[in-house]
Amino acid sequence: MPRLLDKIDNPTDLKGLTQHELKQLASDIREELVAVVSTSGGHLASNLGVVELTIALHRVFDSPRDKIIWDVGHQSYVHKLLTGRRQRLASLRQYGGLSGFTCRSESEHDPFGAGHASTSVSAALGIAIARDLAGDNYHVVAVIGDGAITGGMALEALNQVGHLGSRLIVVLNDNGMSISPTVGALAKLLDKVRFDHRYHQAKETSRRVLTTFPLGSRLWQASQQVKGRFKGLVIPTMVWEELGFTYMGPIDGHNIRELEIALTQAREYYFKPIFIHVVTTKGKGYTPAEDDAVYFHGVPAKGISTKAIPTYSEIFAQTVLRLARENPNLVSVTPAMPEGNCLSIVEAEFPQRVFDVGICEQHAVTFAAGLATQGFIPVVAIYSTFLQRAFDQIIHDVCLQDLPVIFAIDRAGIVGDDGKTHQGAFDISYLTLIPNLIVSAPKDENELQHLLYTAVKSRHPMAIRYPRNSGLGVELDTELHEIPVGKGEIIRHGEDVAILAIGAMVAPALEAAQELTSSGIEATVVNARFAKPLDSELIIDLASRIKRIVTVEEDALSGGFGNSIADLLQKSGILSTQIKSIGIPDEFVEQGNQAVLRSKYGLDAKGIAQQVLALLRKPSPNSLSLGSLNI
Repeated sequence: MPRLLDKIDNPTDLKGLTQHELKQLASDIREELVAVVSTSGGHLASNLGVVELTIALHRVFDSPRDKIIWDVGHQSYVHKLLTGRRQRLASLRQYGGLSGFTCRSESEHDPFGAGHASTSVSAALGIAIARDLAGDNYHVVAVIGDGAITGGMALEALNQVGHLGSRLIVVLNDNGMSISPTVGALAKLLDKVRFDHRYHQAKETSRRVLTTFPLGSRLWQASQQVKGRFKGLVIPTMVWEELGFTYMGPIDGHNIRELEIALTQAREYYFKPIFIHVVTTKGKGYTPAEDDAVYFHGVPAKGISTKAIPTYSEIFAQTVLRLARENPNLVSVTPAMPEGNCLSIVEAEFPQRVFDVGICEQHAVTFAAGLATQGFIPVVAIYSTFLQRAFDQIIHDVCLQDLPVIFAIDRAGIVGDDGKTHQGAFDISYLTLIPNLIVSAPKDENELQHLLYTAVKSRHPMAIRYPRNSGLGVELDTELHEIPVGKGEIIRHGEDVAILAIGAMVAPALEAAQELTSSGIEATVVNARFAKPLDSELIIDLASRIKRIVTVEEDALSGGFGNSIADLLQKSGILSTQIKSIGIPDEFVEQGNQAVLRSKYGLDAKGIAQQVLALLRKPSPNSLSLGSLNI
């Protein structure tokens, strides 16, 4: 039986469909989402929940002229299906394929790129103001939800929208029932009245007439207070109207007809910005996802598989739990990622000492700083890409005061399929420039637990970055010990070249050194451990004896680990040593399999070995040529 979805190539194809056909289309879309995401990986539950909402939006509004901005962008797969990208959906999150988020370069139907939460209302307001300044009249819709409304940036934007009174529609996709207004006929009746133009005309006429009488202004104000109190009793979410919006809802987010009626009323309403509250079920239509929306929020490529080797995240959480048992002052803070950071196991045993602050990275850091001033040791568990959002707070609220906050930076380096917005490619570069902050990276999961123990003992701000991988499968020490801050270790000796690697790059550097022996090259390999402070004594000693040094990091080269070593040698007067830095160049890393991307940037064993060979073949000012190599 042919699918109705196969006939949809752009939003205009939706306009003439009957309600029965729309239900069939929704079923086809859910079937397609489950089939594609189970192979490519991605955000399944979120997209299953917005099928009817997306259909209704594209039937009521005329994209791309009208602008629909999806917050985070992870709930835009249905939008992609309906805007000419159906044939390419199987390439979702693959190298060279469709982005897992909205992307301006991908389609004219994506007016704003996203990947981080709570940005949609700010972007939509900017677009709406630009429209007004240009004298245009298209519609602007921001779809926010799935936790993004908790972000401080979203609340800042909502505040300004209400202040400016701009013509803008904000749709709250409430799939977590965090807001629970009264539902029923009375609420729908109030919606119908508020969106009736005759109501607003009558209201304005009444105000003008009443204020012509003695004490009329006071009578009008009193009537408005009574009305406001009554509405507050009936609909608790009148907070949105206090912010300057006209509130509408709650709307059944899986009833296309109701959604279209509400969106059409909003489209034709020009008095104030509009806030539409839509209630949806995350994972709708796919029983496993409905039953466990958290588990199916993000599905790995080719289904969900269990691995014998624990991930770095799991080892991190297990170590935090162990340390929390030993130290009652240890607490954990995470911005809406307790499952991703595996802190759920800590929360289960110490529910009063794990704080999920929502998608509020800036608040998370300053909240942790406040805890630290009172003798607690906060562990802020956060993804590398999200820590960027709290850069100012790291500087001013933590490091300037030298507070013992531990930053556990998950998903550092190349994370793969989530693409440009999620690669952890900058943390070494932007953290090492901050005074008082120790920046470290373990070579394996065993060293991770020791670095966490070291951070607890240090009594200073300390960052520990680790990758989005399973560990190396090394044996874990039963006893934890401190690692001397700023001290690396030589794990292989050789006299031809020194490879200084940090974090996840130590293992491929060691493998590359072993490969180089087939070319007669013996390499020293250093596990640097610390990007700040550097092990100056070790590095200077090596550079004075071995005249070719290669640095390897899974981070931006600009301002990174390699740059710091080059600066150290220059300041130490060691100018004859040749240095080659391997890392991520001055570009945003595309989406794709981690192995593919590491190969692209020469961050695997083969790539490191090839670049070492290239350096050794490069003539040195103080060397004599011996055969094909200069040593």
